[in-house]
Amino acid sequence: MATNDLNAVFHALRPRLQGIAYGMLGSVADAEDVVQDVWLRWHGAEQSLIENLEAWLVTATTRTAIDRLRALKARREHYVGMWLPEPVLTEGPDTPEQVQERSSEVSVALLLLLERLSPEARAAFLLREVFEVDYPQIARIIDKNEAGVRQIVHRAKAQLQDGRPRYTVSAEAHLRIVRRFAQAMANGEFKLLTALLADDAELVGDGGGRTTAFPRPMPGGRRIAQLLYAGKLRFKSDLRIDMATVNGKLAILRYIGGKLESVLAIEIDGERVTDVFVQRNPEKLAGVAAGLGVELLTPL
Repeated sequence: MATNDLNAVFHALRPRLQGIAYGMLGSVADAEDVVQDVWLRWHGAEQSLIENLEAWLVTATTRTAIDRLRALKARREHYVGMWLPEPVLTEGPDTPEQVQERSSEVSVALLLLLERLSPEARAAFLLREVFEVDYPQIARIIDKNEAGVRQIVHRAKAQLQDGRPRYTVSAEAHLRIVRRFAQAMANGEFKLLTALLADDAELVGDGGGRTTAFPRPMPGGRRIAQLLYAGKLRFKSDLRIDMATVNGKLAILRYIGGKLESVLAIEIDGERVTDVFVQRNPEKLAGVAAGLGVELLTPL
């Protein structure tokens, strides 16, 4: 195959490789570094020895991401406050059917849960459950036998289920509830906010030491409603609420004085909000702000 054709194949596969790396790392910049490293390694490899380019690239990306994740885990032990993955602006689906088509997008909630897993278990789980790679290929990628990979994926599922329950929710329900929740925030409707939040709802905020955020999860639907309502009381007309599709799901954007202040990823149980993940770290919001073409609120 000619070099131009090979380059075309790589660039066609790049979104998939980027998705795997991001799912492993929860960071756009680190994922881009991994894919760039794989690009350079591929150009330095003996092309005639590569029988299946896609398999080679997926393998190289996954293995490089595993190594990068080991280093990141050590750094995250010293992260200031709660750590949340970097939100990624995705194409905005207008219908539940379009939401379903974006099933390969990894939600903020799932990315946070995946932090519980070892790098190899995370790779095996993501490749199988999100990117639908078959077990024999995963075995070759992480250098295990097929039976071992099946066991790793099984254990990873069990480990993830030990956390807060993950509900199977229709796309229609998620869209409906997030829109109502955003409207209640915008209008400062405290009673509606409280009604929409589960009694045992939890809020997790990431300020990265750059801006204020709670050092631990905030439990309690009423407390969360009070916090969100207080923002409306404080900023009044300077507070604007908008929505965008982030990590494949409708999320809430909070603007103060016309500048993006935070992104709220919302999880529901089908009827009420169970989790609110508030990303306030300006470094992690830069990509969303750039994608929307808006100014980012920077801490004083």
